Amino acid sequence: MSAIHLLRKLSRKPPSRLHRNLLTSTFSMVDLPPDLARTTLIRPFSNHRLIPFLPNWVSGKTKREFSTSVVETNTSDKNFDRVVGLSPNPLVIERIHRDEDTIGESFSGGEIGEIEKSEETPLVREESEAEKEAWRILEDAVVRYCGSPVGTVAANDPGDKLPLNYDQVFIRDFVPSALAFLLKGEGEIVRNFLLHTLQLQSWEKTVDCYSPGQGLMPASFKVRTVALDENTTEEVLDPDFGESAIGRVAPVDSGLWWIILLRAYGKLTGDFSLQERIDVQTGIKLIMNLCLADGFDMFPTLLVTDGSCMIDRRMGIHGHPLEIQSLFYSALRCSREMLSVNDSSNNLVRAINNRLSALSFHIREYYWVDIKKINEIYRYKTEEYSTDATNKFNIYPEQIPPWLMDWIPEQGGYLLGNLQPAHMDFRFFTLGNFWSVVSSLSTPKQNEAILNLIEAKWDDIIGHMPLKICYPALEYDDWRIITGSDPKNTPWSYHNSGSWPTLLWQFTLACMKMGRPELAEKALALAEKRLMADRWPEYYDTRSGKFIGKQSRLYQTWTVAGFLTSKLLLASPEMASKLFWEEDYELLDICVCGLSKSGRKKCSRVAAKTQILVR
Repeated sequence: MSAIHLLRKLSRKPPSRLHRNLLTSTFSMVDLPPDLARTTLIRPFSNHRLIPFLPNWVSGKTKREFSTSVVETNTSDKNFDRVVGLSPNPLVIERIHRDEDTIGESFSGGEIGEIEKSEETPLVREESEAEKEAWRILEDAVVRYCGSPVGTVAANDPGDKLPLNYDQVFIRDFVPSALAFLLKGEGEIVRNFLLHTLQLQSWEKTVDCYSPGQGLMPASFKVRTVALDENTTEEVLDPDFGESAIGRVAPVDSGLWWIILLRAYGKLTGDFSLQERIDVQTGIKLIMNLCLADGFDMFPTLLVTDGSCMIDRRMGIHGHPLEIQSLFYSALRCSREMLSVNDSSNNLVRAINNRLSALSFHIREYYWVDIKKINEIYRYKTEEYSTDATNKFNIYPEQIPPWLMDWIPEQGGYLLGNLQPAHMDFRFFTLGNFWSVVSSLSTPKQNEAILNLIEAKWDDIIGHMPLKICYPALEYDDWRIITGSDPKNTPWSYHNSGSWPTLLWQFTLACMKMGRPELAEKALALAEKRLMADRWPEYYDTRSGKFIGKQSRLYQTWTVAGFLTSKLLLASPEMASKLFWEEDYELLDICVCGLSKSGRKKCSRVAAKTQILVR
């Protein structure tokens, strides 16, 4: 096989687990031979059908694309070698000879052009009718401010006479739209969105004479036209920080999604100048300072009220919901990667590192449930007063719901929906589990088990329309007490175990990270059969997701965008690999608890570390 064909074959393959492990090495362009370093080109990304000349794991632009660490990973660490099975020596790429039987000699930029001309142009994937209509709907949903695109409305149903706040641009709703545009090669709208929402961060925010902390990002904004005088008007951005929301709840996830999208913009466009701006760096610091502020809590998880994320109505998720923790962990990793390290940021970076270490251990150790863990909880002793207690949160075995005993598969598991003293929420929350896989908040072994659970319980979580926002639904007295008899969150509807097609893109990203894209393809094919005919609903009702939601908005933008982003991710595995995180082994060696120095007891991280590392 010729060197040309070998390179072409490698560039078309999705990144394997070995390739992804290579990303954590100290590889950079300086490791390459001079000739190859000079000719390893990075082409500007123009559309989602681009096929790079070299594999993605070779053609990274800078070291920042391979690691989220501020400090370089110590490649001689024994734990690292044991986990990934790699030599501690830096990655070295051999030159490629022109000889068909030998890999060696370098080639020049001119030769690259000749090689490209000699090869047949690859066939372009034809878009389906559903994709074409989806793009039309997404483009029609674009909102402009002073002539420039700044986001997309939540829904654009021409038959809806009372849009409420669905005609606004929501930060969380815009994320799949932003990724669809970025994967298509259109970055302007995302850059404008990031900068304009950053300006809104500094606005005064008051509810009943009280102002929340600095750094809070708005839930949404709307472009309004105001009259300056009889002949002059001006467009202004009108943000909602929760003062108009149902329940008046501040959107905790908005700032976290903003940071995650900022990183994605840099990764997919190669434009890192945006995140290096002083105002953007200040915005990141304000969000992180707000999240890392000292309080009364004993846990590294973020304490929030009900309704502060995608589930924005009362659903019993107050406390430490998994969705917020997984987004928080991602935002911490993004911030550590993007923050400029200097005298003014040293303390913040140190706090981020400490929180990352504590948070990852807490979630992996205490949120994880599988059949073995459930049996352990079933036999818990209670009222243990000791630093060596097994039942640290005083969980009563009677809390284990009857449905869970028969539902949990032998080879699967998942992360709890919530954990507080004397309370475990055993519901399966889809977004939190998927984003834990994407961000490597859960261990590699746990990631596999989560996808195994999805496959084993396909009818429950996917059904006729992917994907359940949570499982199972709150019914009878639980529904009346926990939701307050919410008429919109009736059992198997809306946030109470309704089916939300927008979750497809997060499922797709998790599956691609774990090398199981066939699961995402199967779910996407199921959705594609119905979404266009059903006019792109917001959500579906019933246990199996068979019916369009009773209050579902049609032509819901993030339903459209989630479908398109899933399609583009599957078509561009090299781009998808830029959006997820690999295990950060440096975090596993950080211990900030100080217990080992106190003499009272040994840190539990040491005892559990082998379980976390070994797959």
